[in-house]
Amino acid sequence: MNSTQTMTHQPQAAIDLATYIDHTVLRADCTLEDVKRVCAEARQFQFPAVCVPPFYVSHAVNLLADTKVKVATVIGFPMGYSTTSAKVEEMKRAITEGAMEMDVVVNICAVKNNNWNYVRSDIDSMVMTGHLKAKTVKVILETGLLNERELAQLCEICLDIKPDYVKTSTGFNGEGATVEVVRLMRELLKDQIKIKASGGIRTREDAIRLIEAGAKRIGSSSSVMIMS
Repeated sequence: MNSTQTMTHQPQAAIDLATYIDHTVLRADCTLEDVKRVCAEARQFQFPAVCVPPFYVSHAVNLLADTKVKVATVIGFPMGYSTTSAKVEEMKRAITEGAMEMDVVVNICAVKNNNWNYVRSDIDSMVMTGHLKAKTVKVILETGLLNERELAQLCEICLDIKPDYVKTSTGFNGEGATVEVVRLMRELLKDQIKIKASGGIRTREDAIRLIEAGAKRIGSSSSVMIMS
């Protein structure tokens, strides 16, 4: 029996949803008040992390300084087509300001042009930058824009480079997380890399189905609703 089958039979009551959730606010127009709110909610529910725009990293770090909640941010978000050097510098700045986790977007333009050497180098540079500072790196594939061949190739690259997580989506481009794509990623990644499901997850039932499919982390701006 594979791991996906095992998780499918896990009783829903046994899943402590709070331990899976990255509480997220990434809207283009989000304000400092929004960041203060999600940090307070993360403190209340003891989510593993809050995910905020790079602009708010230092604010979130200060707001959560006396908690175990980690501050995550996004890199090359949401398009992924920034140059590798720009992404690396963005990561370095976020690390300097106190971010512990980085959700980094792959270069979909390079994927669509079958420029796999560039894709590999881009991912490797970002993962290395984070890991050299002992930070968690989650590689966002944007599965809603990929065909199965492209998804398989990206998962193979990630198996070689070994980010901490491979993440389904930004939530801004194409379809978000689905049970089918999480199951396929779980199969392709061979239980060697954890999966973060993100994009369109708004209910407790959504979250549980994705966890049962193999996700180890859930990214959502509807975390409080999920917990309610």
